[in-house]
Amino acid sequence: MEFGRLRALLELARCGTMAAAAEALFLTPSAVSQQIAQLEEDAGVKLTERVGRGVRLTPAGHALVGYAERVMVVLDEARSELAELRREIAGELRVAAFPSIASIVLPDTVKELRRAFPRLAIALEELEPIDAVAALRSWRTDIALIDDLSIATGNDRENVELVPLAEDALYVAVATDHPLSKKPSLSLADLRYETWAIESTWSTFGSFVIELCRRAGFEPQTNARCRGSDIIDAMVTPGCSVSIAPGLRVLRAPIGVAWVKLRPEIRRKIYVAYRSGERNHPTVKVFVEEIVRTASRVLS
Repeated sequence: MEFGRLRALLELARCGTMAAAAEALFLTPSAVSQQIAQLEEDAGVKLTERVGRGVRLTPAGHALVGYAERVMVVLDEARSELAELRREIAGELRVAAFPSIASIVLPDTVKELRRAFPRLAIALEELEPIDAVAALRSWRTDIALIDDLSIATGNDRENVELVPLAEDALYVAVATDHPLSKKPSLSLADLRYETWAIESTWSTFGSFVIELCRRAGFEPQTNARCRGSDIIDAMVTPGCSVSIAPGLRVLRAPIGVAWVKLRPEIRRKIYVAYRSGERNHPTVKVFVEEIVRTASRVLS
C-alpha cells in the first residue's frame, strides 16, 4: 500500500470530508478521492461509503486507519535512527506555533540553532494550538507549540509526546483610563456589564474565554470578534472594549492598555509537542532542548 494513499485515508478520517482532507494535503478533492479509490483497490475492500453528499469510513476503513497510524510511527522511528546514524543535524524542521509564544521564544531559538547547525532550516507556520496538534498528527509539521486548552479539546493524542515549556497566567486587558484599571485584581463578575473584544470563536482561546464568562453567569456582550491581538488592542486602548488576554502579551504590551490580574488566577500550560516515533530524532532533540533553554531564559 502506497504511503501517499495511506496519508489520504488518515486525513479523511481526521477531517471528515474530501474537501477538508484535500485542503490539508494541498491536493484537489478529486485527487484525494482518486487516492482513496486506489487504496480500496489495493485493499480489495470498500474503505468509505456515501452518506448524502459526504462520505464516512466503513469498518474496514477504520481498521486500516489504525494500522496506517502504526505504520507512520514505525517510519518516524526509522527516519530517526537513520538520522542518528548520519550524525548530522541538517535538512528542514517544520514548526507550528501560535503567535503569543512564537514571538517570544522562536526568534532566539532559531537564531541559536542556525549558528550551531548551519545546514538546519527551520520553517515556521502560524497555527492555532488545536490546528497545530492536527498538523502534527497528520505529519504536516514536525514540532507543535500548544497549550493545555488544545489538549483538553483535542480528540486523539495517541503517539504525541509533550515537553513542558512555560506557564501563562491570564489577565484582564482594559484601557489605562478605564475605572477598573486601578483595581489590583478583577473577577469575571466585575466585567459582566462591559463590552468585550474576543478572539474569534474558531479560536480555542476565544471559545475558552466565552465559556469562562458563561460559568460566571453571563454571556459576554461583544463588539469585536477578532482573528488576532492587533484589533483587540485597538479596541481596548480607547476604552471601546475589555478583554481577557494571555500573560505572554504583557511582555509586549501596547501603550494605553492596562493589565489587571484575574481573580481567581487562571493559568494555562504551554508545551512543545512532537510525535513519539521521533523522540530520538537528533534534529527534534536539539530543537526541543534549545527552545526549553530559551523559554527558561526569556520567561524567567
